[in-house]
Amino acid sequence: MTTSAAPHLDTGDTAWLLAATALVLLMTPGLALFYGGMVRTKSVLNMLLMSFVSIALVTVVWLLAGYSLAFGDDAFAGLIGDLDHIGMAGIGPTTLTGTVPTLLFTTFQLTFAIITAALISGAVADRTRFAAWLVFVPVWTLLVYVPVAHWVWGPEGWIANALGALDFAGGLVVEIASGASGLALCLVLGPRIGFKKEAMRPHNLPMVLMGAGLLWFGWLGFNGGSALGANGLAAASLLNTVLAGCTGLLGWLLVEQRRDGHPTTFGAASGAVAGLVAITPSCGVVDVLGAAVIGLAAGVVCSYAVAWKFRLGYDDSLDVVGVHLVGGVVGTLLIGLFATATMTAGGQEGLFHGGGLAQLGKQAVAVAAVATYTFAVTYGIGKAIDGLMGFRASPEDELTGLDQTQHAESAYDHGVLTSPVGSASVKKGSTVA
Repeated sequence: MTTSAAPHLDTGDTAWLLAATALVLLMTPGLALFYGGMVRTKSVLNMLLMSFVSIALVTVVWLLAGYSLAFGDDAFAGLIGDLDHIGMAGIGPTTLTGTVPTLLFTTFQLTFAIITAALISGAVADRTRFAAWLVFVPVWTLLVYVPVAHWVWGPEGWIANALGALDFAGGLVVEIASGASGLALCLVLGPRIGFKKEAMRPHNLPMVLMGAGLLWFGWLGFNGGSALGANGLAAASLLNTVLAGCTGLLGWLLVEQRRDGHPTTFGAASGAVAGLVAITPSCGVVDVLGAAVIGLAAGVVCSYAVAWKFRLGYDDSLDVVGVHLVGGVVGTLLIGLFATATMTAGGQEGLFHGGGLAQLGKQAVAVAAVATYTFAVTYGIGKAIDGLMGFRASPEDELTGLDQTQHAESAYDHGVLTSPVGSASVKKGSTVA
């Protein structure tokens, strides 16, 4: 993510970032559909609501303190920002970040924080108490997302400035952070009842494809908007994003054809997302050939990685680890091979463009640091919440379904209002005491 050195308002840049912000916000409802279609019918509403409530929770936390800690002036050794802008103090309509209003930049960054928190829900689908999720999201945002965002994108953040690793739009901050956190949380909660014994197939593949399409659409703002301007870098990032999604899709389908004898719609959706995940950190630092290879590599590698959970015994319900963590690692590391000086602001080059192994080493250190920190802190948060209030739904609630037990609703009881479990259903049009 880049910023202009000389602050001055540019209406074209502002207009593009307004549109990009709306696109990224749409990604969270798209994610809700993507995840909602992947779970079983008895928990689809719970899955949708975990994404939607993340919008509200993260917004409040971000505007109170998150933005200041992530993007305020550095307070300590590149690790965290200060609280000068707590509650958005000192920021008004005329305050600028580069060529756009700071209030717009704040909102754009907010949409990244929202979807990162929402992504984690896929790792613990079908078994999470909703009340515990309401506590987890704001705590995780402040203790995990905010520091990592400062390390990578904040003024004097240590990963960008001291280390010199590159992350254009969130491979470290969004993808690896959410994937490693998802792994930690699914270890805290343990596997679903019936894991590795029962088939837990997606209940609505058209919904999955619609969600993937909305994610792809929104990703154009996610990556293209990270140029923070209506310029050639935004255009190149957008093109690389489209291309990597395509090669990721094709790579996953090729693996399915070779391994299983048939390509699937679920594989197509997953492959496109894997390619988009991998190009996120690199879309603004590689050329078109690099983008094609990165997307293809992610589609192939992630298609195998999703099966690791069955071998290793962790229940990553909706493949957050296999797609977002693994895809984020692939895309972040391959910057060290494909970065080109024609795209990078500092002229950094990867191995295949004559830059040697130095950039690859920097990328590897950044990956290890972010993955380790986010896993460890998330595991601690999860354990603390579990000890204080219980994070996992009871076996009875899980078997009944979280829609009924957590929300007293059902996604597919048309024309009928259902009361909490144990009470009689109430027909539509009647009064409820």
